[in-house]
Amino acid sequence: MDEPRWLDEHEMAAWQGFVAASNLINRRLEQQLKEGSGLSHTQYEILVQLSAAAGGSLRMTDLADRLVTSKSGLTYQVTQLEKAGLVIRRSCPSDVRGVFAELTQDGWLVLRAAAPGHVATVREVLIDVLSREQLAVLAEGLGEVSARLRAAERRSPTP
Repeated sequence: MDEPRWLDEHEMAAWQGFVAASNLINRRLEQQLKEGSGLSHTQYEILVQLSAAAGGSLRMTDLADRLVTSKSGLTYQVTQLEKAGLVIRRSCPSDVRGVFAELTQDGWLVLRAAAPGHVATVREVLIDVLSREQLAVLAEGLGEVSARLRAAERRSPTP
């Protein structure tokens, strides 16, 4: 058996910094959205993805892929948004198994009201903390990580 490639001091600092920062940022965004609009961060991201889609509508499978979440987790969140009148679900006319999530007018209004506070918090906790150069390195590095993980998932999907 091969010896594990342990992290050196520099690698450990990067990993620990990533874990701490991502957890703290997620906690702060979750808090701001709950207090500002009554939405969870996942619910906000669902509304964002639907608002960016043609006609404010996406198949649930495409929405799950864009959000990098499980279909069951997405179903729960969409159900909560549906109960609040922010999203509706409709059947796919060409595939009986397909379901679309669609942003309602109230969903658009809630998203428009929530977005300024969310963006201000994103700026406060990340964007305005880093220089333009640091942001470019972060975007490039995390983009590479995401691309490799997505490619690996396509090669060997997990249930």
